[in-house]
Amino acid sequence: MQRMTIVICNYNYGRFLAGAIDSSLSQDDLETRVLVIDDGSTDDSRQIIESYGNRIEAHYKQNGGQISAYNDAVNMVDTEFMILLDSDDLLYKRAVSEVVRVFDAGDFVKVQFRLDVVDAAGRPSGAYVPHSAAPIDCGTPLRRGWLYPSPPASGNVYRTSALKKIFPVPQASTNRYGADFYAIYGVALLGDIATVPKSLGAYRVHGSESTGIDFANSDSNDKAPKALTRRWTILRQIARARLAVELPPSFHDFSLEKAHFCSAVYRASFTMRWRWVSRQSHGYLRSIVANPFWSYRKKIGTLALSSLCLLPYSRLSDFAVRYISNPLARRRP
Repeated sequence: MQRMTIVICNYNYGRFLAGAIDSSLSQDDLETRVLVIDDGSTDDSRQIIESYGNRIEAHYKQNGGQISAYNDAVNMVDTEFMILLDSDDLLYKRAVSEVVRVFDAGDFVKVQFRLDVVDAAGRPSGAYVPHSAAPIDCGTPLRRGWLYPSPPASGNVYRTSALKKIFPVPQASTNRYGADFYAIYGVALLGDIATVPKSLGAYRVHGSESTGIDFANSDSNDKAPKALTRRWTILRQIARARLAVELPPSFHDFSLEKAHFCSAVYRASFTMRWRWVSRQSHGYLRSIVANPFWSYRKKIGTLALSSLCLLPYSRLSDFAVRYISNPLARRRP
């Protein structure tokens, strides 16, 4: 009996799509179902999907954004577990079998694993995400507003019944993307989360190589904070209406504060960098010092690296920002 569905949500990523499908079909769990949801692509994605014939299932829809694709996926899947794989990412061969083994060992709503960071060509950077371990009970800090360390979408495997309590997520012109935010943090309010302490897939970063800084492939550094704040507001509404859980009005997250930090100090003058640190860095510093998921060593290291922006040497400051914000800046020679 099929217990796992790998759902690949795709929009105009034909250049990466075959890699994602191949990695899904190569799982050592032969009963794994592969479903590709194409969100109205206008490139060669449809031809690529059709070339796999009946080895995969396909669902073609009008373009509605990532949230609409996730809504369809959660509604369509009837297996016990599901992975929502981004079409530019990859799974390693034993990902499904290792994750199912963890699910069978406990009553978890989600199992997450590390993702190796690769560039557009698939070359490994030597970095991986996330860098910090999440506790089994992620719901408690989340109820206090702390977003727990999680990999991007492709590094999460969900109990389908839990996702069905969070989705569908309301769709709007201002809420088309970032669907993994609701999945990652919504299910944490429903039960325990397990972490596999090794990489079982690859996360492709390809949107920042020209600028050197990056928040995420889908959000620019200036738009990301507004988008995250909007998603938190919607998650609060879902939690209150469907789960009878009251989340705080605001949240704490290093990724959000990192985006503010990068936008303010990258390629900024020495005076502007000092002004930001002296007047606007409270949230950034709090996300480091008070972070319940970080070790003292990581806190001290991040503070030390961040302090380089206070030096008059702009090249050193910009290097520190790139290193903090963009995993590809950490590429090993």
